[in-house]
Amino acid sequence: MKPKEAVSFVNENDAQIIDIRFTDLFGMWHHFSIPAVDFTEELFEDGIGFDGSSIRGFQSINESDMLLIPDADTLFIDPFTDVTTAVIICDIEDPITRQRYTRDPRYVAEKAEQYLKSTALGDTAFFGPEAPWNSGNPEGRGFSMRFKGGYFPVAPADKLQDVRSDMLLRLFDVGIHVEVHHHEVGGAGQCEIDMKFDTLKSMADKLMKYKYVVKNTAFQHGLIANFMPKPIFGDNGSGMHVHLSIWKNGETQMYDEGGYAGLSETARFMVGGLLKHAPALLAFCAPTTNSYRRLVPGYEAPINLMYSQRNRSACVRIPMYSKSKKTKRIEFRAPDPTANPYLAFSALLMAGLDGIQNRIEPPKPMDKDLYELPPIEKAQIPQTPGSLRATLSALAEDHDFLMKGDVFTQDLIETYIEYKLLNECDAVDLRPHPFEFQLYADA
Repeated sequence: MKPKEAVSFVNENDAQIIDIRFTDLFGMWHHFSIPAVDFTEELFEDGIGFDGSSIRGFQSINESDMLLIPDADTLFIDPFTDVTTAVIICDIEDPITRQRYTRDPRYVAEKAEQYLKSTALGDTAFFGPEAPWNSGNPEGRGFSMRFKGGYFPVAPADKLQDVRSDMLLRLFDVGIHVEVHHHEVGGAGQCEIDMKFDTLKSMADKLMKYKYVVKNTAFQHGLIANFMPKPIFGDNGSGMHVHLSIWKNGETQMYDEGGYAGLSETARFMVGGLLKHAPALLAFCAPTTNSYRRLVPGYEAPINLMYSQRNRSACVRIPMYSKSKKTKRIEFRAPDPTANPYLAFSALLMAGLDGIQNRIEPPKPMDKDLYELPPIEKAQIPQTPGSLRATLSALAEDHDFLMKGDVFTQDLIETYIEYKLLNECDAVDLRPHPFEFQLYADA
């Protein structure tokens, strides 16, 4: 869509308000609104000023002025507002140099896609995240969900069918194709709605819209939907399994009929890159202290840094639903939906490309239940880091692969690590935990 077409879209839909949105370094949407009469073609060139020092991870106060540049291709009508409102997602620029802002997550995603093309290894990367959410137990009136009995139950045990269907319809309204929705395997209230795959930046845009639609639809039904990876102790958490593949000239680069699980050499090296860099990747893919309440032994968490076909106990799974070469892909299972999708998807692509470029062989695949291995054998398998602090340390030591093509910058990585350590790791460590009172109050 061109700027002129965007203005026409607003007029044709009788929008009275334009909601201006952008994403901060850690994956949260921010917004403000302007009257539709001021939404002109010139706005796409001149931009809209905002205070970058008020956004976490962005500018210092002495360099606070920043510009938002609307992206016409992202325009959609908000399905939740009483006043007809058109929403548009923006890129960020420096107002003096008019250069793109290196800490703008959408810019990182754009550079990752450009870098892929520059390598000649492919021209398109497709991503398909599965982003579950949890609303807790919606009702207590009989027909309660059995412990770990939440996978595919019908009503009346599944009390959220209509809520999910409402979400599905709203997602289609904002331009997101949904393939399936269902109750998830954990306790009551854990649900999943799967979107059709798309290219990197477009899929990240859609994931931001997805979370917005899910939260607002749940709120209208008197519920609160959250995307925490481990909101409830003692039950399965919510991961965001990410499916990815590389294509070139309309042909998949992932398939070889003679390869293990139908994987090409290129795909196998991608797996090698993902597993090698997994500890650093999780700083962006599982980026909260709560993420490591999920990534623990038990509860079906993919903590084993191995790969396997059909096997959900491995960190990397090769789906085997179809024999069509077009469906061949890698599923990286360690991420969770608190991730900033622009940074997480970009980091995954960069790790995969590094694996191809350096011909990184993954460990031999293990087609067995990794959770049930004998202790001696289990001890030989590397695992994901046990805390956010550990994965941030891994990122500090291992990030050269991310900086190829200037996709991630040193400034972004250092700012990200510093903020996470101070405002999340230290903040959680310094606070007494409620369970400590049960352990020690009578000491």
